[in-house]
Amino acid sequence: MTLRMLKKTLIVAVVTAALSGTYSITTQRGLWDAHAVGNPAVAAALPDMSEIVARNSAAVVNISMSGKVKGQNVPDFSGLDPNDPFYEFFRHFGIPQQRGERQVRGQGSGFVVRDDGLILTNAHVVDGADEVIVRLNDKREFKAKVLGSDKATDVAVLKIDARNLPTVRIGSSAAIRVGEWVLAIGSPYGFESSASAGIVSAKSRSLPDDNYVPFIQTDVAVNPGNSGGPLFNMAGEVIGINSQIYSQTGGYQGLSFAIPIDVAVSIQDQIVKHGKVQRGRLGVSIQEVNQSLADSFGLSKPAGALVSSVESGSPAAKAGLESGDVILALNGKEIQSSNELPPLVANIRPGETAKLQIWRKGSKHDIEVKVGGAKEEKTAGAESKETTNGKLGLGLRALKPEERRQLDGKGGLLVESVSGAAARAGIRQGDVVLSVNGEPVTTVEQLRTLVAKASKRVALLIQRGDARLFVPVDLG
Repeated sequence: MTLRMLKKTLIVAVVTAALSGTYSITTQRGLWDAHAVGNPAVAAALPDMSEIVARNSAAVVNISMSGKVKGQNVPDFSGLDPNDPFYEFFRHFGIPQQRGERQVRGQGSGFVVRDDGLILTNAHVVDGADEVIVRLNDKREFKAKVLGSDKATDVAVLKIDARNLPTVRIGSSAAIRVGEWVLAIGSPYGFESSASAGIVSAKSRSLPDDNYVPFIQTDVAVNPGNSGGPLFNMAGEVIGINSQIYSQTGGYQGLSFAIPIDVAVSIQDQIVKHGKVQRGRLGVSIQEVNQSLADSFGLSKPAGALVSSVESGSPAAKAGLESGDVILALNGKEIQSSNELPPLVANIRPGETAKLQIWRKGSKHDIEVKVGGAKEEKTAGAESKETTNGKLGLGLRALKPEERRQLDGKGGLLVESVSGAAARAGIRQGDVVLSVNGEPVTTVEQLRTLVAKASKRVALLIQRGDARLFVPVDLG
């Protein structure tokens, strides 16, 4: 074949491929359009967020803080940029030390909620600040006053002396759905007015040491500096405050957490009106109800908040709430997971009466509790040669008088050895068994009798250090 013939052959092949490709694309597009006609979800294009960004960027602010930390032998980071990739390494593992005071600086984001200069951000953004500077989108800078901050929810309220500022629109976090699009605007690593988008990954996430916040989980790219910035829905309304990321590197890894705006607005209103946050409190320690515990307590499904301990003299104790009760509902709202209870209680004003529906010994009961004022929740303490229970695999003995005194004089059995079913359930030597299926135990014989009555599993209430927890044990 000559070169000219080869060229002609190639041209014919290309033209044929192009025509067939056009036909194929056109045909497929027609099939797509035909399918989309009857399916609005398919017909909907990816959202255009440019209008949301254009409308709200001016109301998103950059926040910088400076302060001094006092103490001896504190790490000196004064010469290291917080955005330096080695900053987190040296912050955790240390660099040359200096005594006395050191200067600290930080950055974050916030957003204007009132045109007279009221701003919402994270409490950790301004924690320890001697001076807070708010930089607007138009480059103006203002010294800000911290009206108040609440570390429990990580919300802070700032005020700058300004008028007629652009503001965001506040939406409702209660209405969000998993899978819907969301948009974040903030200053990651100091890059102001940066926008990033994603979807709501989950709702009502409970994080360690954050008992009062049912976090919104997203896959929006959030990085250091985004903290305190707004999270928008596709209506251009703020539904959350970007607060935390889950990361092993210090940067974004697909797990971002935002404080629901309903929680933040409640904190804002209390700080503005009262200068502090009042939070309701029952005085109980709770844990999740899994399938094994549900079976042990005779519940039809694993739901509710299991009361593992009741603080002496607390509102819950005065109302008659007991260890082993399962709180099924609060003021008519069902509790599906234990992490739903603390924020609901926190939103009740101290002194108000709350109605609890509980599960106790196989039946439902209604209890009224006069909610107390907030203080740090405490896990109540507890109480210890007898023999080994073969079915459980526990070597137990009664508590000595001095051990009883350490546990407020209450009964219980000290675990001296563990094997079999108890070992598989995670019970440890040194634990104190307080009850079996809600029945207090003070002797090994009493425990044996209760275990003999059980069928497949039992729930043991144990004391471990300063904490109480229910442990389901599968008896086989």
